[in-house]
Amino acid sequence: MDKKTERSGRRRFPAGPEGFTLLEILVAFVILATVVTVVLQLFSANLKTLAMSDDYLTATVLADIRMRELLEGGQLKEGTSSETKDGYVMDMTVTEALGERTKGFSWQVFEVVLNVSWQQGVRKRSFSLKTFKTVKREVIKNEEL
Repeated sequence: MDKKTERSGRRRFPAGPEGFTLLEILVAFVILATVVTVVLQLFSANLKTLAMSDDYLTATVLADIRMRELLEGGQLKEGTSSETKDGYVMDMTVTEALGERTKGFSWQVFEVVLNVSWQQGVRKRSFSLKTFKTVKREVIKNEEL
């Protein structure tokens, strides 16, 4: 008889480095599943962050364009206005600033505030841009007094 066979005629497999036990395979599978789950969650979080940064970038570009239009246009006038573009709501407010301090000058200072807001999922996102601009004061004619 062969050394690897028992008296009953069955082949006997020696314990050793030739294979893995069921417990070792299950432990390896659990570790692999945990690692894959963590990697997929990180990937999902990165996609959410990427989508959010894309929304902020779009809102910033739209706000920059609108702010430049306001500042480079003609005379600024006090007041508020609102417009919606591609789901982004832009509220603009122009107010005179430092009115008492600049009363005797030939220019006046306006404060320009641009609030941008949009819906992202269930949350509302927003930010504000604020600047000041000096403009030549409108001359009041003697006839209007």
